[in-house]
Amino acid sequence: MKASEFLNYMNWVVVGDVLNPEKYAHKILKALEHNGYKVSGVNPKVTDGQAYNSLEEVPYDIEILDLCINPRAGLEIVKKAKEVGIKNILIQPGAESEEILSYCRDNEINAVQGCALVELRNRSEKEK
Repeated sequence: MKASEFLNYMNWVVVGDVLNPEKYAHKILKALEHNGYKVSGVNPKVTDGQAYNSLEEVPYDIEILDLCINPRAGLEIVKKAKEVGIKNILIQPGAESEEILSYCRDNEINAVQGCALVELRNRSEKEK
C-alpha cells in the first residue's frame, strides 16, 4: 500500500503534539480536518481534555493512525494500535524506527512511511 492510498480512508487519528501550532502533528490534523476527514488528536501527555490521551478514548473506528511522535514513544503507540484493531499506520518522517517497522510487519499492520501533508497537496494538484 502507498501513502497516497491512505487518503481513501476517512477516519483518522494523529498522534503527537497536536495542540502546538508550530508542530507537524497540529498542521496535519488541521489539514485533514480542512479536507473533510474525520480526525482526532491523541497526545499521551495531554490531560486537560483538549486532545485524547490514548487511542482507546477515540469514540469511532480508526482506519488510519498518523504517527507523528518520537520513535521511542511511537513503538508503544503502535502496540496500542494493534490492541484496538488499527490496521493502517502512516509514519511521518522522523517518527520511524526499525523497531516500529519490524513490529508492524510481524503483526500484519500496513505501515507506510510518508507525509500526509505532501499526499494531500499531491491529491489536490491532481484534482485541478
